[in-house]
Amino acid sequence: MNFLKGSRNEFEKLKDGGSWEDKADIVQRQMAEVFGAKNLSFLMGSGCSSLRRDGEELGIPTMKFLAEEFKEEIANPSDGKPIFVTEAQKAEIHKKLGIDLSADGISGNLEQMMAVLMNAHQFCSTSDNSELNSAADLVDEIIIGIKDFILRKCTIGAFSSGDESVVTRYRRFYQSLATRSRGLAPPWVFTLNYDLFNERAMDRSGIPYSNGFSGTIERRFNPATYRLALAEQLDITSRRWAAVDGFVHFCKLHGSVNWTEEKSGLFPIRESHEPLDPSEQRVMIYPTPSKQTASFGSPYSDMFREFQKQVVQDQSVLVTMGFSFGDEHVNNIIFQGLTLPSFKLIAFMNPETNDITRELATLGDPRIWFIWGEGKDAGENAHYFDSVVTHLLPTRADQKIDQTIEKALQALFTRHQDNENGEG
Repeated sequence: MNFLKGSRNEFEKLKDGGSWEDKADIVQRQMAEVFGAKNLSFLMGSGCSSLRRDGEELGIPTMKFLAEEFKEEIANPSDGKPIFVTEAQKAEIHKKLGIDLSADGISGNLEQMMAVLMNAHQFCSTSDNSELNSAADLVDEIIIGIKDFILRKCTIGAFSSGDESVVTRYRRFYQSLATRSRGLAPPWVFTLNYDLFNERAMDRSGIPYSNGFSGTIERRFNPATYRLALAEQLDITSRRWAAVDGFVHFCKLHGSVNWTEEKSGLFPIRESHEPLDPSEQRVMIYPTPSKQTASFGSPYSDMFREFQKQVVQDQSVLVTMGFSFGDEHVNNIIFQGLTLPSFKLIAFMNPETNDITRELATLGDPRIWFIWGEGKDAGENAHYFDSVVTHLLPTRADQKIDQTIEKALQALFTRHQDNENGEG
């Protein structure tokens, strides 16, 4: 495991290099200090919702694996599985527009495929050529198929069939936030994911939070709710109030699988608890090069304004997890924060991931931390969300006891299965 603060290696003073546990203890103690920051924020990327075990995805694949799965499914459709793009559609769009959806430059990159199709749709729908104009509906059908694939991957999987592994990791993260001292401003959690793991984790842990929506039967997005506080009354006679412990501000920067947009009303963005049709207007920023432009519209502009406001506050700390700095519109706000002397960026990732992270590491700025490397167990990575929340974030004493009990029960359950298998 590695821990860089600017150009300084935080593990260099460990005798004989130190054990993994020694290094984890250093990270955990320093993260405990970070949790005491005046303004604390977290940014979660797609890596937080992915959990692969023995080659099986228990959560939601990252964009790389998502593209590989989509390529395989449209190339080799299997019986009993949904068909997102038919062979007839692939042949027709190739014949009419010369677009080969099986080409390596397109099929292996969902963002590139969506960009090609959206550009084709705009061109066809505005063309005076009747043949090209008629192809616009075909392109639209294929775009809907890709959106349906992404939506299904975010709502259907092992996590929707009883597997609690991913939600448990998120619950551990929010339990760690409970170590934050009273009197400090509530932490902000920003996510680029569409899934509902954060909401389920907080609901099951009884953590109060604001996600920008208000109401009960019809919950609608109103950014003014982020200005409200949750408090408990201490003394009825003197009207003394105190902020509720553990409160969290939660923001989904790219939208959500359960948001829908209605055509009327002051607050048209609504949370839905029913399965929604991907062909209808959904409030999600899909993976396309136009993500930055989409972020300027409502409700995204309201949420990105909250993100920017939080990052550029005095003594602000931003912790990134599962985020590879691949979104330019998000990076721009983080770079604004780095112009402020009191801002601190903590990234759980390998600084050699891409050109942007290499450049950040090259700055040698002690306000920029990188934590990455091998995990505690073989085949694991220390900077993956599972390892971070299990070993590297601060925990309460009772939380450690809960984790010990959980591990013991898992061991007993595994042993029981092994015995059953051994008995035939």
